Amino acid sequence: MRNIVVTLLIAFLPYPAFAQKSTPPSPAQLAQEVREYRMDNEDRIIRELSEFLSIPNIASDTPNIQKNAAHLVEMLEARGIETHLLPISGRGPVVFGKLIAPEAKRTVIFYAHYDGQPVDPSAWTDGKPFEPVLRDAAIEAGGKRMLFPENSAQHRAVYNDNWRIYARSASDDKSPIVALLAAIDALRAKKIPLAVNLKLVLEGEEEAGSPNLQRTLLLHENLLGGDLLITGDGPVHQSGRPLVFFGNRGILGFEITTFGPIRALHSGHYGNWAPNPGFELARLLSSMKSDDGRVLIDGFYDDVVPLGNTEKKALEEMPNNDADLEKELQFAKPEGGGKRLVELLQLPSLNIRGLRSAYVGEQAQNIVPEKAEAALDVRLVKGEDPDKKFEQVLAHIRKQGFYVTSAPPTREERLSNPHVVRVVKDVWNYRASRTSMELSVSKALVQLVQDTTGGSAVVAPTLGGSVPMYIFEDLGLPWIGVPIVNYDNHQHSSDENLRLGHFWRGMEIYGAILADLNW
Repeated sequence: MRNIVVTLLIAFLPYPAFAQKSTPPSPAQLAQEVREYRMDNEDRIIRELSEFLSIPNIASDTPNIQKNAAHLVEMLEARGIETHLLPISGRGPVVFGKLIAPEAKRTVIFYAHYDGQPVDPSAWTDGKPFEPVLRDAAIEAGGKRMLFPENSAQHRAVYNDNWRIYARSASDDKSPIVALLAAIDALRAKKIPLAVNLKLVLEGEEEAGSPNLQRTLLLHENLLGGDLLITGDGPVHQSGRPLVFFGNRGILGFEITTFGPIRALHSGHYGNWAPNPGFELARLLSSMKSDDGRVLIDGFYDDVVPLGNTEKKALEEMPNNDADLEKELQFAKPEGGGKRLVELLQLPSLNIRGLRSAYVGEQAQNIVPEKAEAALDVRLVKGEDPDKKFEQVLAHIRKQGFYVTSAPPTREERLSNPHVVRVVKDVWNYRASRTSMELSVSKALVQLVQDTTGGSAVVAPTLGGSVPMYIFEDLGLPWIGVPIVNYDNHQHSSDENLRLGHFWRGMEIYGAILADLNW
């Protein structure tokens, strides 16, 4: 595979100013112009994405994260984008880019992250998360592995909309970055000027909780002047339709450990006498939620900032595809006491993200385990403070009769207290954020995306996932989410993938925003 960055440098340097077409195109025409460019350049675009995906990017793998940052610098500079690395000691830098449009009066900042979640290669169908694989459909639909099409002067490579690329960060978040850059290429090739100045903030620690992002941005606050921030993080709506969202939930993570005997014991000799930490943990966790999924922790819903009338109207207009999702995900009854998924996303949630106590399956042993562990996360909504929420959790655990410690319990603590639990809060956690849907820029962006997509976009007050947008809110920047990847992308899991039809449509949406957003 030849180096796509060299190809771009040859194609685009020096990078001239955008030339104005005689009549500015409509959003639908802009989408068509980007589409035509894409159809002529699919091979180059996919090769650029594949090269980017081939660089391992686990957030804790600093050497490879730094390689990703260096590669991003090459990709941006090949387009004539002024680029700076905002350093973070011992970690991957924030990649900052700036592209000025001479006639633009507004500045849009695009945020995405280039790091990815940890991988377990054995859980991936193809076994190699950083070697992009092309399939003719989703694996669940029987998609077969195929070679990337050959491209030549005699036979142009063509990619079907339903084909999927499988690799870590294929959807979260490398493809939105490449889609934005490809949209810039398309506008340049079609001689369509940018309507806005563009800045890019590309982070390498988002999957580790963005522990250094706020401090780094404050140190370089002079670079961040802008009128709007757009994030490409997240999937489109579960209906497959484009999505514009105005809020995301914050996050609080913590781990709970219950304790039995100081060492594992023979279950025949000691069962029903030695306390079993698995049962202790199960009873504690079951006390936290009702059968219909309502969280039973005192005060859990008290600080939720209610939605306004505009947000409530948007919720009512969102597609109701819950029944289809239940069939796809194969469960008979959802939680939530009859509320729709989109309604529940406006509330804080409590989730068990992992459980462990001794062994199961072929490794199962007839023992009373010495401990049981659970990892939980709370998704926070607007108005909630992570520290206060954690205190509510601790109060609930104490109410169940547990002695709570944040350190491994001492011998004295174990002997003095019949129910001992260790609770440790994750190092990173942050609050939710939401932009008003009543702002002029909010209305303008929604209208532009609707005009670009034939009125098919879904508008949501809050997305379910967590991204540290509160940082930009604190900097006085309104922000709006415009994700482009398929909802069934296995984000954060094995077999992460990107459906190419969504990627192509994302290019068109981003192209229209760059060329026609004004308010």
